[in-house]
Amino acid sequence: MRSDLLALGVTPGDTVLLHSSMKSLGYVVGGVQAVVQAFLDALGPTGTLVVPTQTGDNSDPAGWRNPPVPEEWWPVIRSQSPGYDPAVTPSRWMGLLPETVRTWPGAVRSAHPWLSFAAIGAHAETVTGGHRLDDALGEDSPLGALYRLDGKVLLLGVGHDSNTSLHLGEWRQESPPRGPHGASIRRADGTSEWVTWTDVLEKEDDFEELGAAFEAAGGVTFGQVGSATARLMPQRAAVDFATAWIAANRR
Repeated sequence: MRSDLLALGVTPGDTVLLHSSMKSLGYVVGGVQAVVQAFLDALGPTGTLVVPTQTGDNSDPAGWRNPPVPEEWWPVIRSQSPGYDPAVTPSRWMGLLPETVRTWPGAVRSAHPWLSFAAIGAHAETVTGGHRLDDALGEDSPLGALYRLDGKVLLLGVGHDSNTSLHLGEWRQESPPRGPHGASIRRADGTSEWVTWTDVLEKEDDFEELGAAFEAAGGVTFGQVGSATARLMPQRAAVDFATAWIAANRR
């Protein structure tokens, strides 16, 4: 697994944002523990592994669609949801690899109660620190930190619809649509509080088209890691391309 990553173009000292499907790798001796260790070995002591650890269930139920819940439930959900705790709250719908990274010794996680990231390695604190409520996927988010660190994105058995970095291109639009968001947070005294804020309204229904255009422009390196198709790309190039593409193509 380590050899596959190095052959793909992962190098010691890299900061890599990983989006993954564990199932796509096929049988791996040692399972998910071995996969995470292979990444850490490939990146070395000066590298950093970053994963999304989002908590989609800790969001305003008024916006839930898959499935929706009755409106009379909304106040109950808002008042009874346990507050987000970076050390305790599990991610949802992110997969087995991110959950394993999140709980790995030495991992740190950002403070955003809905769109958090976790990281292990030399730049883990830089990537995850300062993640504001009203800049979930913008300049002060882990995506912005990754951009400044000249990091890489690895899509491991998943498509560009999972490529969270493309959202930074949305945040960089001149007047991106904004709207209300909500989540439960954990106070210092251990109690929970429902908070609301305004931020960019993200969407990804055109990310596969965007990603295909980026690939056609030569921005992606393809390879195999285990049985999975892997796409490795410089995050800056992907974000810059997305910023221009969204401005030209999205209405």
